[in-house]
Parts: sequence; C-alpha cells; structure tokens
Amino acid sequence: MAAEGDLPADLLTEEVKHSSGDFVPPDGLCWVSVLSCLLLACSYVGSLYVWRSDLPRDHPAVIKRRFTSVLIVSGLSPLFVWTWRQLTGVRTGPALLSLMGIRFEGLIPAILLPLMLTMVLFLGPLMQLAMDCPWSFMDGFRVAIDPWFWSLCFSDMRWLRNQVVAPLTEELVFRACMLPMLVPCAGPLAAIFTCPLFFGVAHFHHVIELLRFRQGTLSGIFLSAVFQFSYTAVFGAYTAFIFIRTGHLIGPVLCHSFCNYMGFPAISTAMEHPHRLTVLSSYLMGVLLFFLFLFPFTDPAYYGLPTPVCTLTSSPSSLCLS
Repeated sequence: MAAEGDLPADLLTEEVKHSSGDFVPPDGLCWVSVLSCLLLACSYVGSLYVWRSDLPRDHPAVIKRRFTSVLIVSGLSPLFVWTWRQLTGVRTGPALLSLMGIRFEGLIPAILLPLMLTMVLFLGPLMQLAMDCPWSFMDGFRVAIDPWFWSLCFSDMRWLRNQVVAPLTEELVFRACMLPMLVPCAGPLAAIFTCPLFFGVAHFHHVIELLRFRQGTLSGIFLSAVFQFSYTAVFGAYTAFIFIRTGHLIGPVLCHSFCNYMGFPAISTAMEHPHRLTVLSSYLMGVLLFFLFLFPFTDPAYYGLPTPVCTLTSSPSSLCLS
C-alpha cells in the first residue's frame, strides 16, 4: 500500500475533502441535476414509444421492440452522469461505476441482505401463498432447480420484462444514475424522496395504454394512475434508501424483481382467508420485523464505508453512517 506521501497532492486533497465531509456544491448544481434527471426520465419513457404499433403493451412483438430501445437508453445512461459531472465540475473521489453501485466490495451482503429484508416485509403474502399453494416444499424445490422451468421463464417475454429487464433498467436509470446527481444537491435524505418522483411520474405512461385501448372508465383509469404513482413512489423511496445505504445496484434490482413477482399485497383476500387470523398476524409481524431490521440489514459497515454515493454529500448524514 502506498504511503500518503506517494499520492499526488490534488488526489490527496480530494481524498481528505471527501472523508471529512467538506464537499462544497458548485453554484447552479441543483438546476443542472434536476434537469438532467428529468431529461433521463423522459428519454427512458420516450424510448418505449419510438415504435409505432396498434398492438397492446403485453404483445410479445411490442415487448421485444421495447427491450431494444430501453436497453439502448439504459446502456447510454451513464453518459448522463458523466456529462452532469463535466457540466457541474463536481469532483468525485470514487470511479463513475462505483458511484452507480457497480462494484465488488460488499457484493455478497448486497445480494443477500436487502432481498431478505424485503421478504420479511412480504411475510404475510408469502405465508398466504404457502398456505394456498397445492405443492409441497419438495415439489417447489424440484421445480426451482429444473432447467426446463427456467427455459420456459426466459422464453416468456412478459416474465422476462417483469423479472429481469424492467428491474435492471429502471434501477440503473432511476436509482444508480439519478441519485449520484441528486445527493450533492439535496443531500441523501431529500434525494431519497425526490428521486421516486421521477420514477412515479414515469409510470404515468401506462395511462396512455389504458386510454388507447379503452381498458376501463376514465375515472377508473385516473384512480389507477394515482394509485400506481403512489405505490411506485413509495417503492422508489425504499430502493433509493437501499442504494444509498449499501452503495450497490444489485440489491435494489433484486428487490424490484421480487416485488414485481409478488405484486401488491392482496389484503382484501387475506381478510376473507379461512385462516384469517394466522395470515393477518403474519402481515403484522412482517411489517414490525421490517422496521426492526431496516437499519441493521442496511448497515453501511457491511458494504464498505463510506458508500461511494455518500462521498458526494456536503455534510455528514446519519443515513451514511454505521
């Protein structure tokens, strides 16, 4: 390991600044950050509509075309962060990919702990699913390790979209790229609640689909859009919290995929379940355990202190501390 005297003076100064929390945001940073995030969100959503088609969004041909455009935008999204850095003059200690949560330090905890935390939150729905499933545990295990099962999954365009492409691209764009641009401007806590607004508004494009194909009444479509915005905003705040605390992209991606698989908890069904008391107790227990484990499971000490995105804050934040 090199001694401090072997480091170039400018790098040593920068390292000391970041470690001491003396980062000073340049003038006009917030405007550039918000506009960059808005442009990135519009590019992501706009890429879904570059293909003219009269087919619904779940048609395999539409899904394949959208895969192409959204993967291109997502692949180019790091350029937005690089350009933002050049325009603002923000000096970042960690490399660009590290800021975006693509790194090896703390990778194993980042794969396991956030996903376990999310499964704890879904304890009620998981209990309900297990009680209603006609399969035994061993039957489910045999299916899970069957290559034929996974080949069927990966050949299903809707499954591939919901479990792989959407979680990966949305977390890359709306968390890994936007949070490094928002944290220097707003700080970690405000960024957690600002970033999901772009994510929630981006999901309003589903209203276009519903209106085009007249899938419901106007009031029903509006209420559905409001609910989806609220749900995606809350979920986006949760994955933004995980990203800032862990400094990894993989955790939010896996949690996103899991939540897409589970869907919104069917509370009304739980109220009518034959074993209602057991199921509802599981719902309550899951929520209580989730809040109990929220900070311990995302302790930055497991993932390498400080997490890269936390080096961009102008003042120390409790979210970045162990």
